[in-house]
Amino acid sequence: MSSGQSYQSLNQQLRQVLDAIQLLRLRLGQHAARHFIQSSLFYLSFGEVDFINLYLLNSKGYKGEDYARLLVSQMVIAIRNLQEAGARKIICMGVLPLGCTPRVLSQWRDSPANTFDEKGCVKEMNELVGKYNEAMGGEMMKLNAEFGDARMVFCDAYKGMMEIIKNPTQYGFEESRSACCGVGWYNASVVGCVAMEIACKEVRRHVWWDLYNPTSAVNSLLADSVWRNQPFSTLCHPSSVQELLLK
Repeated sequence: MSSGQSYQSLNQQLRQVLDAIQLLRLRLGQHAARHFIQSSLFYLSFGEVDFINLYLLNSKGYKGEDYARLLVSQMVIAIRNLQEAGARKIICMGVLPLGCTPRVLSQWRDSPANTFDEKGCVKEMNELVGKYNEAMGGEMMKLNAEFGDARMVFCDAYKGMMEIIKNPTQYGFEESRSACCGVGWYNASVVGCVAMEIACKEVRRHVWWDLYNPTSAVNSLLADSVWRNQPFSTLCHPSSVQELLLK
């Protein structure tokens, strides 16, 4: 990880959840706690920071596909731990198309033309993220079959983001490559969003807010699709989150 940045590992966050579940059992009693836990929604969104800090910026000797499989295996272990603790409704988010982010476009800007796809995104990075999402979605379906009383949903945010990037004006956006807040190439080559003074005036027109993160307008479209499969009807499988909570 780069200096000055601090993140909790997946295991640390999982430990906190399991500690909270244990506390619920002590406070509510076994029966009430079991009902509360089984009716609660557990939301997992991991992978993006791992790809950025441990692979994209420092590959640590891993090949791309090996690294993706490693992340998937760690996520499956975490989900199994949650299931064993009583979780029955779990949603797992996929990783966004990092090859289209302003920071990656800035870093790869001098690469040969065949490095990029028809939308100008870095193919290698997006293919790697796509393999992770595909593998993670497949594992979620296997876990659904294995744990008959559990309901797990995988939401591939990559697909929604690519729909927006391919047809930005259809969703009300004008700029799908440069960040709203930042400086340098694609507003992402020197520093990120260190002050609001360097942010664009019309945030709603941008797909990307800073180095790697979408604007709130994009996040709102993705959130609506996760909740009720609109406007992107193929984002979540095997159901929307709204349907998951009603089961």
